[in-house]
Amino acid sequence: MGHRTVYDPPTTPKTLADPAILEARRALLGAPHIAPLRTLAQHIAAERGAPVPDPDPLDGGVAARLLLLLETPGPSISRTGFVSRDNATGTAANLFRFLAEAGLARGDTLIWNAIPWVIHAPGARNRTPRRAEATAAAPYFAPLLALLPRLAVVVPAGRFAAQAAAPLAELRPDLPVIPVPHPSPTYVCTAPAVRERILAGFREAAARLAADG
Repeated sequence: MGHRTVYDPPTTPKTLADPAILEARRALLGAPHIAPLRTLAQHIAAERGAPVPDPDPLDGGVAARLLLLLETPGPSISRTGFVSRDNATGTAANLFRFLAEAGLARGDTLIWNAIPWVIHAPGARNRTPRRAEATAAAPYFAPLLALLPRLAVVVPAGRFAAQAAAPLAELRPDLPVIPVPHPSPTYVCTAPAVRERILAGFREAAARLAADG
């Protein structure tokens, strides 16, 4: 058996805490399946005057069939610059485990945020997005969906992300939307039912992808 490299899909969460792995991941940002999404992220960042993290090059990029919508980049995103299941946070670690347990292949997924840009002041704690921010973010769904020709299902995570169902339905009324609870440890640890609801949603999404072929 050969040695694993920093380019291999991780088998454990929080691997982007390793500087070598983070550097290797950043080296993949010019890959064809990621470059258009990175261009969109840079466009949004320029318009909003705030950082927008890049999607993870180990995920599906423009070939993704499942769009996993989180709420907004947390303050810790500045450590890596990625929206990724491999970030060294409790939310990312939960996502890593839930997606693997549901049998969702990395190449089928794209993780994005309902509000793509960082809304927190430097050094500030996480906060709930405001309605005006959701309104400002809605127009960016159209260019995002235009980059995802194979998209078959959307999974918004958390109450705020679930509000994206309305603008998404206007753009793609045929697109199934399967909301799940937010994977933050704050919510997951409140009751066993939260974990089961997340897994049930991910498994339903996996079943739809399997049926879609």
